[in-house]
Amino acid sequence: MLLAEDGRPAGLVWNYTRREMLADGTIHLLGVVFGLAGGIAVAILAALQPLGWAAWLSVAVYAAALASMLGVSATYNMWPVGRRKWLLRRADHALIYLMIAGTYTPLVTLVGTDARAFALLTMVWLVAGIGIAIKLLLPGRFDRVAIGLYLLLGWSGVLAYDSVIATLSSDALWLLGIGGVLYSVGVVFHVWRSLPYQNAIWHAFVLAATACHYGTVTLTVVGAGA
Repeated sequence: MLLAEDGRPAGLVWNYTRREMLADGTIHLLGVVFGLAGGIAVAILAALQPLGWAAWLSVAVYAAALASMLGVSATYNMWPVGRRKWLLRRADHALIYLMIAGTYTPLVTLVGTDARAFALLTMVWLVAGIGIAIKLLLPGRFDRVAIGLYLLLGWSGVLAYDSVIATLSSDALWLLGIGGVLYSVGVVFHVWRSLPYQNAIWHAFVLAATACHYGTVTLTVVGAGA
């Protein structure tokens, strides 16, 4: 996909109504508050647990990814149309990969039981790094492929089910699964461009799914420190 003179991906239309922007802005405001407060809270919680520095660092990586993704998403979606908006779009899409890898990091570090778990984590970060590079350096290209890659990367935990997922508490496992389903269903609205309030609905699904995965990480931190 080629870029227009202002850096906009060719064919990308940004014509949301004032009410749609207000709805989307409200959801993003909630996301920013949640990202900052939640990230700080879970990092402090991990520091108070007898987990060791490596475990705390893994939670800090997750907290940073959480706040960064929600903050940049809000900035991009609320920014006026112009060249800077399309630069923010690159970062917004790249940080989705960071969020996926950041979420896996504390889960594997805290409950991973064998080499397969850490091989999974290495693979997730490698793919995320490639995805980030593509989004930053090749904007507007492979967008549909990227959506599929987001989903595949997010569900890749099944490859190490016995050594990671199965070791989570039942509540953490339920939240992880519900979050994955919410993300996956939300993609339908992400690509349904003609639907009124499409962008706000998509971001509502993202925020709900992110909250579920936050619950998974938090419960895992508490369980690991018990």
